[in-house]
Amino acid sequence: MLPVSSGVLQCPAGLEVSEQQTDLELVRRVQAGDKTAFDLLVLKYQHKIANLVGRFVHDSAEVQDVTQEAFIKAYRGLANFRGDSAFYTWLYRIAINTAKNYLTSRARRAAERSVNSEEAEHYETAKSLHDVADPYREAATVEIGDVIRATIEGLPYELQTAITLRELKGMSYEEIATVMECPVGTVRSRIFRAREAIDVELRPLLDETGKY
Repeated sequence: MLPVSSGVLQCPAGLEVSEQQTDLELVRRVQAGDKTAFDLLVLKYQHKIANLVGRFVHDSAEVQDVTQEAFIKAYRGLANFRGDSAFYTWLYRIAINTAKNYLTSRARRAAERSVNSEEAEHYETAKSLHDVADPYREAATVEIGDVIRATIEGLPYELQTAITLRELKGMSYEEIATVMECPVGTVRSRIFRAREAIDVELRPLLDETGKY
């Protein structure tokens, strides 16, 4: 059994080049038949992957199962890993797809809502999510935080993934595009739509508190 535990996900964008090189060296060792090298990769990323999976799968026992399944898939797929992208980006993509497949197979995928919007780089009335989440600022109430979380969880899967990776995981648009296997423009559109949906849900609450 692969070790799995939960923890705080650190921003993958902050990884140093040397760490990426270390990951690649470990991958090459695994490809050469050194299974202990994969154990080192699991130890390094198990907290991050469990935390990421936990954004979509909300039962702790299921998070462990999905996380372990993601690492198993990664181990089986390492033979085809060529290093075209960073190992963590490749691993994140596997984890997200594993979580998506798990939710779909259990009919737990959140119902998709229709959010009409035009693609835009900036949305003035939808202030940066960090304006109300960091963590939800001093003036923000627990209720506002609950609304944000509930709105994100109710978004279509693609929007939920994009906004989670951008605002809560700190990944760049380019990294998200790699993880989600789509153009950067699509990532920007999804994040815009997610922010707009959050703004729509927050507006009545903020009107009441005089913060909007």
